[in-house]
Amino acid sequence: MTQSTQSPEQTQQTDTSLALAQQLAEQLRIMPNDWHRLKANRRAQAQQHVIAALLYLIKNNSDEALVQLKQAVGWLDRSLSAPPCPTHGRTKSRHQASERVEN
Repeated sequence: MTQSTQSPEQTQQTDTSLALAQQLAEQLRIMPNDWHRLKANRRAQAQQHVIAALLYLIKNNSDEALVQLKQAVGWLDRSLSAPPCPTHGRTKSRHQASERVEN
């Protein structure tokens, strides 16, 4: 059932559910300054994906919800791991480039 065909009560319930899920998503989000500390925390990573899946389900996007749930399972079953820090690669490249210029 899409939101446009819902009764006013169902629409209000969906809006309330969405607001609550968004609040929870904000609480569970790994902030950039916590990335290094939590990048390998499987529970924290999985929680982010599970709440994202819930948000997609509330918004009637089952396909994207399934993608997020698969990501959560990947963290929990250890088939996924954190990528390297994106800033380390850029810093190293800049440093190497400046060394080349100096030489």
